[in-house]
Formats: sequence, structure tokens, C-alpha cells
Amino acid sequence: MGNSKSGALSKELLEDLKSNTKYNEAELCVWYQSFLKECPTGRITKEQFEGIYASFFPNADPTEYARHVFRSFDTNADGQLDFKEYIVALHLTSGGKTLQKLEWAFALYDVDGNGTISKNEIQEIVKSIFNMIPEEDQKDLPEDENTPDKRANKVWDFFGKKEDDKIAEREFIQGVMDNKDILRLIQYDEPQKIKDKLKEKKQ
Repeated sequence: MGNSKSGALSKELLEDLKSNTKYNEAELCVWYQSFLKECPTGRITKEQFEGIYASFFPNADPTEYARHVFRSFDTNADGQLDFKEYIVALHLTSGGKTLQKLEWAFALYDVDGNGTISKNEIQEIVKSIFNMIPEEDQKDLPEDENTPDKRANKVWDFFGKKEDDKIAEREFIQGVMDNKDILRLIQYDEPQKIKDKLKEKKQ
């Protein structure tokens, strides 16, 4: 996965990340130095990852969501992210092409990793997203999606599923691409706050 402990990125990893993310060489090198400063071992643990998310959302509780995001990017399930996994996570959670982002969203919602999404899994992730919305802001949400259950039901009803049905990946991606309202319901985007935070880290 690259020179995780050396002070410089391997050329192979650099080219890989330039091709697959929106970051250029200069940005990746800055990210790498910042990553090594925070994680001298070249790996980031789940607890450290949760700490980074906590700094993004000081007025809410992103712990559960961060845990699910971590799981979805810990591709080899070793309980740590290397630099490549970390950068791909940043790329997809703050940008990313729609298809890539939706493939990741499916992995996020597929909590048990069995290749389908159940209503319980939708409820679990939606609840973790709600924990990141300050209570003050929750009051401004539309009546039919101002609780985790209401929002999860709205998503589930859109797919026309019965209580015990499952959603497969292709169906999930197609459904979300066909309805931007569902995309809004399944994700938590606060791009400006995150962008500002990322800028601070680069300086």
C-alpha cells in the first residue's frame, strides 16, 4: 500500500491517488506530511479517526457515524486505515464522483457486509447521521423527516419495500441516482464546515 513509514510518498501510490481522487501531487504531499505528524506509524486507528470527526462536528456527536465510515473504508478489516484508505475516505466523503460516492454509500449502509441493505441498517445509519445534527438545526427539518425513524421510513418507502425486504447494490444506486431527494436523505453533507477544516489542516 505504499511507503507508510517513510517521509515521502512512493511514486506508485502518488500516481494511484492522483488518478482516483480529486487531489493533485502538491496536495497529496501536504496531506501525507500532516498524516505522518498525527499518525507516526503510518496508520490511523478507529479512535483517532473518531477524534478527527469530532473536531469537524464540535456541536454534535459524530462517534457512531465515524465508526460506520471507518468500517466502510477499512477494506482489509484490520482496524486501521493506511494513508491510501484515509485519502480515499476524505475524497469520497467531501467530494467524489456520484457513482463512486454511491458505491461507498452502499458499503456504509451495508452494516453487516452481506451485500444487501435491510430496513434496520437504514435506521442505524440514519440515526448516526441525526446525532451529528445539532438539536437547534433538527427543529428546522421538514415534519416528515424530523426524526431518525421518519427519515428511514421515507427512504424505505421510496424503494417500495416491505418491512423484511432487502435492497441490493444496483437497485440502491439506481434508485438514488433517479431521485436526488433520496440522496439528500441518506447522507450528511456539511461541505463548507469540512472544507474550512481541511484548509486549516493544510496550512
